[in-house]
Amino acid sequence: MNSGMTQSGRAKSGLIRRVAVLGAGTMGSRIAGHIANAGVPVLLLDMLPQGTAADAPEARRNRLAIAAIEDLKRSKPGALFTSETARLIVPGNFEDDLPRLADCDWVIEAVAENLEIKKALLTRVSAVCAGQAILTTNTSGLPVSEVAAGLPETQRRRFFGTHFFNPPRYMRLVEIIATRESDVDAVAAIAHFCDLRLGKTVVRANDTPNFIANRIGTFAMLNAVRLMIEQDLTIEEVDALTGAVIGWPKTGTFRLADLVGIDVLAHVADNFYSQSERIEDERRDVTLPAFLREMLRRGWLGDKTGHGFYKKAGLDAEGREIRLALDWKTLEYRPVKKANFPTLDLLKGVEPVTARLVQLMAASSTKDMAAAFHWPFLTELFTYAANRLAPKLHPIAATAPDIDAAMRTGFNWELGPFEMFDAVDVRETTDRMRSTGRPISPNVERLLAAGRSWYREDRSVSSGRSCFDPLSNEYGLVAVAEDTLSFAAARRERAPVRGNPGASVVDLGDGIAGIELHSKMNALGDDIVSLITQTLRVGSREVADFEGFVISGAGVNFSAGANLMQLLLLMQDSEWDEIDLAVRAFQRMTQAIKFCPRPVVVAPYGMCLGGGTEIALHASARRAHCELYMGLVETGVGLIPAGGGSKEMLLRALECGPVNGRGDELTVFEALKWRFEAIGKAKVSSSAADAKMLGYLGQGDVITMNRDRLLAEAKRTGRELADTGYAPPQPRMAIPAPGTSVLATLRAGAWMMRQAEYISDHDLTVANWAAHVLCGGNVAPGTLMTEEYLLDLEREAFLSLCGEEKTRERIAFTLKTGKPLRN
Repeated sequence: MNSGMTQSGRAKSGLIRRVAVLGAGTMGSRIAGHIANAGVPVLLLDMLPQGTAADAPEARRNRLAIAAIEDLKRSKPGALFTSETARLIVPGNFEDDLPRLADCDWVIEAVAENLEIKKALLTRVSAVCAGQAILTTNTSGLPVSEVAAGLPETQRRRFFGTHFFNPPRYMRLVEIIATRESDVDAVAAIAHFCDLRLGKTVVRANDTPNFIANRIGTFAMLNAVRLMIEQDLTIEEVDALTGAVIGWPKTGTFRLADLVGIDVLAHVADNFYSQSERIEDERRDVTLPAFLREMLRRGWLGDKTGHGFYKKAGLDAEGREIRLALDWKTLEYRPVKKANFPTLDLLKGVEPVTARLVQLMAASSTKDMAAAFHWPFLTELFTYAANRLAPKLHPIAATAPDIDAAMRTGFNWELGPFEMFDAVDVRETTDRMRSTGRPISPNVERLLAAGRSWYREDRSVSSGRSCFDPLSNEYGLVAVAEDTLSFAAARRERAPVRGNPGASVVDLGDGIAGIELHSKMNALGDDIVSLITQTLRVGSREVADFEGFVISGAGVNFSAGANLMQLLLLMQDSEWDEIDLAVRAFQRMTQAIKFCPRPVVVAPYGMCLGGGTEIALHASARRAHCELYMGLVETGVGLIPAGGGSKEMLLRALECGPVNGRGDELTVFEALKWRFEAIGKAKVSSSAADAKMLGYLGQGDVITMNRDRLLAEAKRTGRELADTGYAPPQPRMAIPAPGTSVLATLRAGAWMMRQAEYISDHDLTVANWAAHVLCGGNVAPGTLMTEEYLLDLEREAFLSLCGEEKTRERIAFTLKTGKPLRN
């Protein structure tokens, strides 16, 4: 939750033109990488390699930072939006390059989690930093005021903590920890920069051990370990109980520890307990167990060492990965055993998570094994979180929403602990806790004296919620960042204009309407197709009432593409006429988007596959979130793009614009080959920047870093288009066909791929149809075509491939496994 932003702080955030990161380890280098993702130059410094001669060349002296940058390029998942991003990171070392900090506006210290090492480096840094530079530490839990203790008074005012979470590109949380001396405007400037430029959720944390997310998260993980030992559960069982069923990542507890590093978990825990003596009501019984200490002694640190709570053991006879799990009693590995909890099986498919939590807590009154774990685990979490608020002597945050936001964005929980508590009914759960002798937080007693839940609906504020504050014993508004917008907020202001189970038209204000996709995975079925077509067609009521439109959604992904189950059922029943009608309807939808009299802005994010990409390709403009995994993936299921996607890729190739991100001018053939490969290989972008390189986004399409700002910025784009006298494009009536000569070349390339056994026979069939459409069919080069003719070619290819048994096999396999089949 962003709060406390001043106008002067916002202005100063624009002065952050160059950043330095001190420490090129895993965390420091990835912070530098994400700042470069934002287009900001970064100086990355580390120690001089041991034994380096005084006259050694620069590359040798900067070897540690250079190696870190190379590692960023190779990292999986990718730390950089594209490999080109690395050019913004300049390597250096502490001996030669500290004077260069004078040119930096923000200096981030990210060296080892050792108080003395940090203080010694910062003493050297303070002598060379510019007077207006902001200096922060990326400590994960050391007292920020102690880190600052050796700095001059003037620099202590411009010093505070900025705790990024790993990996910084993907984890949205940044905790900002100000000291009593920190300048308000300096803190506001960095908060705004992290929000707007880095796409972060900024939460203000108090200077207490491990701050917010690590404090709550480490307690939850170690309490899960404690209950595992107490209830004699297995590693796999605890991961099942602490995963998706309660709205937490499917990694659960132990798989998460392997990913993060068991040494990191131990360090955070030890760091806290070394400082916790002065903290009242701390759960000192929740500590690292003996078996985990032994794992550390053996060097079993998780994925980084290949040994953790799980490990890989090669492949079986069918090529599937063999995974072993640790028996925590014997410290021996054995084959992974699937957890067997009837309650969890019954909850599969139950949505949303609030409904699952209610059923879990209801089961806790039975002798169910899962409930025997969840009842103490969740209620102790609720009490622990409530006890971390004021009026305790050492509250970790100012408000419950701050803690909830930290856990959602730092640990990827669907709900924070206070939101989870509300979901299961605070009063009812507390009454049961009291009847069984469980401790009740004094803050919960204060809450129940004033109301029934932590949050309550409040239509008077933009967030739509207020939250109980135990310090004032009153409800206060839940703030949202300025210049943000959500479909939920718009619906609170005005009732939807039109809607069905798949999508709704919502008045976003200022003459712009939003088309919100809200089916499961935003799969594009008949309901979405019909609503978009009816809304955007010439003469519709909405076109008359609004001056622009935005198509987006509020879920995790923009769209997983067309509804494959619907298509497979039609194929199995040989309903070819129905399939033809469905494809025609989809094409009418994308044409309605393209030729709508009002500007249509598509705001894609997350997965934007197949038909989702085709929707975006036909928009007047695209405002994309930086984390965009976009692609025409139809060939993966034995089909080709037939909703106008192939047509649009051809039209873009004929424009010969730079599509590879480097501004290279391409010939028509090169541009067409580029896009043929994107379609044929079902290429999916690794980011919005990569989507530009693949040609799915145009070079003029703008990228938004913060997901919370995407809808507001897309609306602004629509408003700007409308205000500048938007005129829709006209259907192309004289498109020159690449023709048979280019078609032969593309088919020859596909044939050579088959001969080299890079692709299968069916891949070759699909590729030949894709080439056929992209070249305008078997016509002479230069033959003039219409857009309607190209849509006919798409349908012909699509229907032919629907008749292939291998296409049906691919679709069925993908629906079952979520993976492509190469048959």
